[in-house]
Amino acid sequence: MGELKKILEDLKTGKHTIEEAEKLVRANLIEEVGSFAKLDVFRKIRTGVPEVILAENKSSDALIEIILSFLEKNQFAVISRYKENQKQRIIEEFSKENKYIVEIHDLARMIVIKYNKFQFQKKGGLIGIITAGSSDIPVAEEARIIAEIMGCETISSYDLGIAGFHRIFGPLSEMVKKGVHVIIVCAGMEGTLPGVVAALVDVPVIGVPVSVGYGLGEKGKGALTTMLQSCSPGLLVVNIDNGFGAGASAALIANKMVH
Repeated sequence: MGELKKILEDLKTGKHTIEEAEKLVRANLIEEVGSFAKLDVFRKIRTGVPEVILAENKSSDALIEIILSFLEKNQFAVISRYKENQKQRIIEEFSKENKYIVEIHDLARMIVIKYNKFQFQKKGGLIGIITAGSSDIPVAEEARIIAEIMGCETISSYDLGIAGFHRIFGPLSEMVKKGVHVIIVCAGMEGTLPGVVAALVDVPVIGVPVSVGYGLGEKGKGALTTMLQSCSPGLLVVNIDNGFGAGASAALIANKMVH
């Protein structure tokens, strides 16, 4: 942390203003873990979005070490896309003492670990989350968890696909009445629902194509194309299965709406 010390010394001597020092601190808070990872542990301070630990392709030992570093700096750690053996190792490591709370979200393949007394700050954003089918729920749950970690309240309504279009009106009406700032819509197959929702509401809609489908538009490609080609204004689209990106973007928008 030599660079950080220099920034603070320059602030003390008047070489930097508080605003300049803040910018430099935000640009330099990177931590190295061993020889295998550079952690942006203060990303949440800089961007408002916490860094999530992607468990895929990491050894269990490396994963545990990275989690410990996050806990030391931020009081919490979020792990995504874990494998069963990694989950068991995490449970063994962090559940053996009452120091931590370990929340397992198997549907979303996410784990949240935090110190006992740590609480995520509520910021007032309100997000609606809709899925077209039950196969889209894991991606929606990933979006929900990251949005709530970022301080938002969420309202979820699942399995409202275009094949039974009448089902959308009641839940969507409730979301509008409650004043949601953003709506996330996850859909696979042909991916029609986000464009339809965007045509019915006056808030931003984030479409998430889900890797459900077969044939020419398999693995979410058809859904992605449909969403990108939609003529409904106000529809934003993230990449296939990117629940994290949808939840983070929705939370940034929603939290700004209440400040």
